[in-house]
Amino acid sequence: MLHTGLFELHAVAAISAHRSFRAAATELGISPSALSHAVAALEKRLGVRLIHRTTRSVSLSEAGERFLARVGPALREIAGAIEDVNEFRDTPTGTLRINLKERAAHQILRPVVGKFLRRYPDMNVELVLEGRHIDIVAEGFDAGIRLAEAVPQDMVSIPCGPASRFIVVGAPDYFARNPLPRSPSDLLSHACIRRRMPGGKLYRWEFEKRGEEITVDVPGRLTLDHDALMVEAALEGLGLAFVSDFWVAKYLATGALQAALDDWTPPFPGLRLYYPRHRHMTAGLRAFIDLLQEESKAERKDALISTAGKKRKQLAAKTLAAGT
Repeated sequence: MLHTGLFELHAVAAISAHRSFRAAATELGISPSALSHAVAALEKRLGVRLIHRTTRSVSLSEAGERFLARVGPALREIAGAIEDVNEFRDTPTGTLRINLKERAAHQILRPVVGKFLRRYPDMNVELVLEGRHIDIVAEGFDAGIRLAEAVPQDMVSIPCGPASRFIVVGAPDYFARNPLPRSPSDLLSHACIRRRMPGGKLYRWEFEKRGEEITVDVPGRLTLDHDALMVEAALEGLGLAFVSDFWVAKYLATGALQAALDDWTPPFPGLRLYYPRHRHMTAGLRAFIDLLQEESKAERKDALISTAGKKRKQLAAKTLAAGT
């Protein structure tokens, strides 16, 4: 009778999810060499190669694909059974894996992830930054975070931040040398910092005003694929950048950057945390979502208080002006 350990089955599943021995070993908490030995031992006992390994890639063989298709559901059932028992604990335990873009990681790391780890000492969190869109189920993630428009329709989606908007920004010294654009078409005579998308295409800047939508293939000598670099280039006066308000809020507040075409860049739904509709939700993910909603509620309350304060100041200023 052939005896195969549960760990070896998890090893094959992890390698399939990550397409990398190093990343799979990190998830399993062992060294890449130990993982390689475990898989080699399993292949020897089965008498079949499950993993194709080259210096550049790792993939399942046809036998490996068929093997994982059979054992994968069983592994998920076992994980679900363990998670059911976990719900009887006072606090959740385990590892929560979330796939997201860099902006989302910056937005949730301190207010949400930090508080989550302090509140639940038996939980681990792994944030994996990814520019491209992936199948979070196939690649072994509990959840993903993306802009609302990028969330797959078959997923449960939960807001995890305020509305967002893209803003055209430039440094004061740039605008000292160039006129402020009044309409999107004016950008054709400006130096713009172009954006290379994860798929390789150049992004055409998108604008909207009172139902009119315009896209502009902006000119520019500098092309980047990272928001923070675009902001840095704009601060250096190298051209206009078109980036999320998240990246430039502090620079707009200090005057280091100035906004343009403000009336052409309306807000849109912001970040959403999403997870599979039909998968059993782990206690760790449920606790994370509860905390996320708790923080979002606190942010909305703070925003209302701030708005009310501004209105009171404006009213006081008007009253004072009327009195004089």
